[in-house]
Amino acid sequence: MQQQALIIALIGVLGIGAQWIAWRTGWPAIALMLVAGIFAGPVTGLIDPHAAFGPLLEPAISIAVAVILFEGGLSLNFRELRKTEGAVTRLALIGIPVGWVLGTLACYYIAGLVWPVAILFAGIMVVTGPTVVLPLLRQSNVAARPRAILKWEAIVNDPFGALCAVITYEYLRRSEAGGSLGGVIVSLLAAAVLAGLIGYIVARAIAWIFPRGHVPEYLKAPVLLVAVIGTFVLSNLIQQETGLLAVTVMGVALANMRFDSLRDVHSFKENITVLLISGVFVLLSAQLDLEVLQRFEWRFAGLLVALLLFVRPATVLLSLAFSRVPWNERLLIAWIAPRGVVAVAVSGLFALRLDHLGYSDGDILVTLSFAVVVTTIIAHGFSIRTVARWLKVTGASDKGLLIVGSTNWSLELAEHLRSLEVPVLVSDSSWQRLAPARQRGIPTYHGEILAEATEDQLELDQFQVLAATSENEAYNALVCSEFAPEIGRDSVYQLGDASEGPRALPETLRGRALFASGLGVEEITERERAGWSFRKTRISEQFDFADAKAVLPDDADMLLLLRKNGTLRFFTHASRPTPQPGDVIVSYAPPRVREPDARTENQKGEDR
Repeated sequence: MQQQALIIALIGVLGIGAQWIAWRTGWPAIALMLVAGIFAGPVTGLIDPHAAFGPLLEPAISIAVAVILFEGGLSLNFRELRKTEGAVTRLALIGIPVGWVLGTLACYYIAGLVWPVAILFAGIMVVTGPTVVLPLLRQSNVAARPRAILKWEAIVNDPFGALCAVITYEYLRRSEAGGSLGGVIVSLLAAAVLAGLIGYIVARAIAWIFPRGHVPEYLKAPVLLVAVIGTFVLSNLIQQETGLLAVTVMGVALANMRFDSLRDVHSFKENITVLLISGVFVLLSAQLDLEVLQRFEWRFAGLLVALLLFVRPATVLLSLAFSRVPWNERLLIAWIAPRGVVAVAVSGLFALRLDHLGYSDGDILVTLSFAVVVTTIIAHGFSIRTVARWLKVTGASDKGLLIVGSTNWSLELAEHLRSLEVPVLVSDSSWQRLAPARQRGIPTYHGEILAEATEDQLELDQFQVLAATSENEAYNALVCSEFAPEIGRDSVYQLGDASEGPRALPETLRGRALFASGLGVEEITERERAGWSFRKTRISEQFDFADAKAVLPDDADMLLLLRKNGTLRFFTHASRPTPQPGDVIVSYAPPRVREPDARTENQKGEDR
């Protein structure tokens, strides 16, 4: 018992640690988690999943994958689907059959597998999977449309890859008793439809129960999690491997029903998915058997090359032929197809079943699936950013500042930051208040930032910081509270007093205060009338932070720090970043500035 607890803790440390290192370094998280698992498993022997968890390992991984697919389904909005120009539908209806056929030919003629095993394995390989694609997209800078296509394809196709394998296996099993392929397909399609119907019914039940108060707030997240697991298990009892389809339908249905209670569990489902992805990948790579890899043959390397350079590109290009998706986006989608835990789990399951049916090649499916997973994760994980830049399908290269509230002060700030080449967008619900911004050539967004429609019209991924600067401090706090979970609690700022006291809003209900002194709207207005303005001071080796403060009046307020890499750091009551050579300080100062002495006057970093 104590050893199992230690292993669980070690899996958590390795998985989350790999994700943290990926965040700090920009390396692909899936590759780091794979390396961590291999190191802890076959290399050092610290983790032996089969010995530690025994028969519980397979169902635990299956349930984890089901929860991950459900959470992925919750992010699939039909309004986003319409922006993909029909690409997802084409990849599902055309791509799966084409990929299955081409993969089968590669497995038979290149890898030398017998026809039944080649057909089954190729069916499994049509998947990509959210366990690998979602972490990959989270760390890359892919443009909105190919990002949406890859995300939808990964989540939608994942259960169908398992169903392709089930169809093949059931036909092989039933053919011995005289069963026909048509009968197998009809029965499995009926089971798939029933599984999808179960997922939809459960989603409708949750959408009816939650808003009516039949479940207390503290039980909503647990009830939703249990419902997902129950739907998965029930569907699998009807027909093995249809549970993935059921939970995917459940997630997509809930995502498009739009009820407020789902927002309350948003952070919970995201947090648990990150934990599950980390744990599953460490377990996946830790159970890799080096003796099995020794059976890897050079003909299998030819199969890997064919899957990467022929099967996937041909599948995508044929599926998207004559579509309105641009060629550069098609090429990116054709390259990115990492396989994950579903491929390995399903391969391991059917390897045993094929052995029972007497197919000698069944036992090498695990070797092949691990080889495909490792190869695709490394190849696609380390190349997606480079390929996206080369094909010019990246989003905004430099993340900027989203300013909510068009005022004289916010527009002056926007102009000042644009002079420093910082991307800025000003949002306001009033067309008239945005008129001065349009006249100055400042990018604007007209609409209520808190409206649901904003999710489809404004991509928040392009912003690293939000500053709420409207004349209503309560509205500023509401905006920051709404967007803190998505942009980051430490990246949402507002005008308003940050002083402590019985009347002060708690930090959980507001953003960080702009300026260390926590200036409010009234103070800003008074200083505008007095002629205060923004100033920028560049720090160098010869002109340090102390020199920068010396050239400013004593009552000037430092607002933010612009790092050499484009990162914005604000001076607040809770955070005072330390300037480094090459950084630029933006301050708000009165019209009269102390004359600099001769030493600072000759420095490149003098106040401008």
